[in-house]
Amino acid sequence: MKKWVKLFGGMATTAVAVGMSACSNSSTQAKYDKTLSWMTTSEIQTLDQNKMVDTTSGEQGVNVFEGLNRLDDQGNIRPAVAKKSIPSKDGKTWTFTLRKNAKWSNGDPVTADDFVYSLQRTLDPKTHSQQQNIYQAVKNANEVAAGKASPAKLGVEAKDKHTLVVHLKNPVPYFKTMTASNWNPVNERVAKKYGKKYGTASKYMVYNGPYIHTGWTGSNLSWKLKKNNYYWDKKNVKLNTVNYSVQKTPSTDYNLYQSKKLDGAYLDASASKQLKHQAGYRVFSADQTEYLTYSLTNNKDLANVNLRRAISMALNRKALAKTVGPANTVATTFTGPEETVGSTNFNKYFAKTNATSKYTNFNKKEAQVLFNQALKELKKPKVEFTLGGDDDDVSKKVMEYLQSQLESTFGKQMVVNVRSMPKTTRVSNMLNGKYDVDLTGLITDYTDPNSMLGSMTTGENYNFGKWSNKKFDRYINASNKEMNTQKRLEDLTKAEEVLDSQQPLTPLYHEGQAWMVRPNIHKLGFTSGSFNFRNTYVTQ
Repeated sequence: MKKWVKLFGGMATTAVAVGMSACSNSSTQAKYDKTLSWMTTSEIQTLDQNKMVDTTSGEQGVNVFEGLNRLDDQGNIRPAVAKKSIPSKDGKTWTFTLRKNAKWSNGDPVTADDFVYSLQRTLDPKTHSQQQNIYQAVKNANEVAAGKASPAKLGVEAKDKHTLVVHLKNPVPYFKTMTASNWNPVNERVAKKYGKKYGTASKYMVYNGPYIHTGWTGSNLSWKLKKNNYYWDKKNVKLNTVNYSVQKTPSTDYNLYQSKKLDGAYLDASASKQLKHQAGYRVFSADQTEYLTYSLTNNKDLANVNLRRAISMALNRKALAKTVGPANTVATTFTGPEETVGSTNFNKYFAKTNATSKYTNFNKKEAQVLFNQALKELKKPKVEFTLGGDDDDVSKKVMEYLQSQLESTFGKQMVVNVRSMPKTTRVSNMLNGKYDVDLTGLITDYTDPNSMLGSMTTGENYNFGKWSNKKFDRYINASNKEMNTQKRLEDLTKAEEVLDSQQPLTPLYHEGQAWMVRPNIHKLGFTSGSFNFRNTYVTQ
């Protein structure tokens, strides 16, 4: 999520995937339940809007914050805090007119200054935000992020309380979609009041979305979403409470579902096969790529391109996807399956143009040839590294599978040590470069290939392994400024080909989630890899 912002691993779609109820509309005489019990598979990292990077935090953010625009359950852009979003003729200036009845959960009005402060805070290096790459097209964004200019110089301004103006260095074809994904306002007075505590617990925050957050102390595994009575559209929010708990074992969460202690349960591969014909079985498509990221600095062996190529070609992605769950699909590209340029699906275009994806194809013999070449180049008889991942059952299963495939392919010449850990620990290590190879995932912030590919340009926060390639950077930078759809497709295709050739990351599969959801739950939103309860209602 990133969520979010881009978001890592675990269960996690694009911003256009949908989880609509299969049930028909209930009659006007229907009675409604006001409470829902829900689950996630990992801990919250933070509630700070400018620092969210994981799926669980991102899912909270979708429900407790609201930006200039939002995505509905069909992935369409809808007005949120901004009633109007109008670009200039040259596409370099956007003017947003904010609604006057938008408020924070403490009663403060939501103003243009809250959006200005939020973006300035994101780009300020003192914040240590991992979201800085998203808004690089804003004037002076790079200079502010590098500490070479004051945040006050950023190209965003409040003309008055309800008029926000954004100045871009160049037109961005997907800018409005970006404003529906990850630019949430921040109440400056509250953020400064709590200081370092801001976002570290439910009580050290205020919220402007359909729900407020309560009960999270910073480390516990249960909390609540409660209806925000200050939300401008509260009349359309049907639920009073969503009870959340962290469940890392699918068999446990399904038992809780059967005993009616959960209204939704995430299913593993085995349960999916057994339950797929039962009422309540639902599949949510995620525009997410699960992949391996390599640290090129922490383990110098992994800086060898032939070693990374060998690892990638040794992996049978089709078998892996089925092992983890039937809703998953094989990933031969980093980009997710739902990303588009204009109306063209990028992954389908990539396949039709016969673009190369050589090193993401399973080929055991070629993998062994590349591995032997790598050993010669490294002048070593063997290589050893630690494969890290989250401590939920699905991540453990994936890592066990990868370890088995690699060691069976390369024998005693490759030693793979598996390390499971809480997601908060794994993400922290990864952001600080303290890992060898990590199993992680990335979800689109917005439905353009740049959301994924742009994260791998030189110096970007999500480029965890510190990989750098001038050719790749050139293609991405060109695509970001190109308004012609065909030319953008060509640039992005070339960028994806560089990733395949160099393997700074190894795509594994695109995630799809199988759940059991009570049939009386209606309009359950699922966008950007997160469940959204804004329009959800439950009939008795």
